[in-house]
Order: sequence, then structure tokens, then C-alpha cells
Amino acid sequence: MSVDARAIRVSEARASFEAVRQWLAGFPLSIIQLGLRIGVGSVFFNAGLLKYRSFEFAVKLFEDVYHVPLLDPTLAARMAMVNELTFPLLLFLGLGTRVATLPLLGMIAVIQTFVYPQAWPDHLFWATALVFLLSRGPGPLSLDHLIERYLWRRKGSI
Repeated sequence: MSVDARAIRVSEARASFEAVRQWLAGFPLSIIQLGLRIGVGSVFFNAGLLKYRSFEFAVKLFEDVYHVPLLDPTLAARMAMVNELTFPLLLFLGLGTRVATLPLLGMIAVIQTFVYPQAWPDHLFWATALVFLLSRGPGPLSLDHLIERYLWRRKGSI
């Protein structure tokens, strides 16, 4: 293969790569935001359902394994269950999304510090998704977006 032919093939490969990169860059951010809300919310919601279905076992875990300091195991289990069943629902709906991320980020910090420090890759991923939602919002596929649009229109008509 001649030098010119090789240069042409490299140029074509670069152009193809750039075309694919541009196409991927056009993927709707709103779908990514929805996926992050559902993905992270599902992790916590499923954990809350497990605690709800067998609360006595959850309390036993908090007594024997989790060792969250300063909290009675029953109180800690109940607080975790309520957080895990409440805030993910808000994420799913995209309602109060930015506020809903804060208690979940707090739970991640407690779990990472006191319960499962070796699970940092999962915690890092969950925290990153939540910080993305906190900083960028839930996206257009959310109740927050609909409420904001409604309030923006009302403000303009006053």
C-alpha cells in the first residue's frame, strides 16, 4: 500500500470516527437523566422493599452487621427504610429531584463509612449519578420540568 493510500485510509477512518462521535453526542440528555433517576432510585427502592418485607431481619442486620454509630438499630433500620422508599419515588417522578438526592447522598456517605467501605465502586457510581442530577436537574421528562414551565408561564402573564 502506498503512502498516499494509507493517508487516505487514515483520513477516512478519522472522518468515520468523528461522524460516530457527533452522532453519539446528539443522544438526548433527557433520556440519560431519566435513566440515572430510575437506575439509582431502583437500587435504593429495592433495598427499602427488602427492609419493609422483613423488618425484623433488617433490625437484626443493623444490630449485628451494619453498626451505625449513635443510632439505635431499630431506629436506624426504620430511618433507612423510610428514606429508601420515599426519595426514590421522588426520583422516579422527577419531583423535588434536587432535594431528593441529598438524603440519598447522605445515606451513601454513611454506608461507605460505616457499613460497606469495600463497596466504594458502587457507592462512587451512585453518588456520581446523584451529583449529576443535583447539579443538572432531572431533565424535561420530569414533573419538576412541567412545574417549572407552568410557573414560568404564570410569571410571564402577571
